[in-house]
Amino acid sequence: MPKPPLLPTLNWADVFKSGQDYSAWMAAAENESHREKMVEFYDRVTLSSADEVMLRGIDRPVHVIAIAEDWCPDVVRHVPILMKMADASDHIAVRYISREAHLDVFVRFLTVGGEAIPKFIFLSDQFVECGHWGPMQEDCRALIARGKACGDMKTARVKVFERYKADPDRRQVLAELGELLSVASCAAP
Repeated sequence: MPKPPLLPTLNWADVFKSGQDYSAWMAAAENESHREKMVEFYDRVTLSSADEVMLRGIDRPVHVIAIAEDWCPDVVRHVPILMKMADASDHIAVRYISREAHLDVFVRFLTVGGEAIPKFIFLSDQFVECGHWGPMQEDCRALIARGKACGDMKTARVKVFERYKADPDRRQVLAELGELLSVASCAAP
């Protein structure tokens, strides 16, 4: 017989319903400069034809819970990409929650033991957790882990920024989010 879980079970549907949609979240933004940057970047994001085909291929609902707050530079960098993808599909719904309002959710998604946002939690049509992403792409998360391991976070952050500069269109982020959307929408393994 399996042991009971150590963490309480979350009702993902309730967490999702408690969140704000993008327009409400943006309207409540506290940092006007960051809000403007997100709007500008959203307008500049272009989906490749492969991205568009993948997004059109999503034929089951996917729910995404975004733990995001507009003060954070990584939120400014990555939320517009998620929203461009969501807006390109009739089957992707995103809701925004804050860390403080849902501490029980946030503590499950620490980054190398640290509190970092954004976190995007991908849920199936039945609100089953299928994966999560954030606060940055995989290779940058590895750099942060290496920086913590060797006690040189300053150099790690410089290298992360260099990776950001080398991929201004966020193609790697698009690919990673696309993979998670594909998993959350699948009808078979």
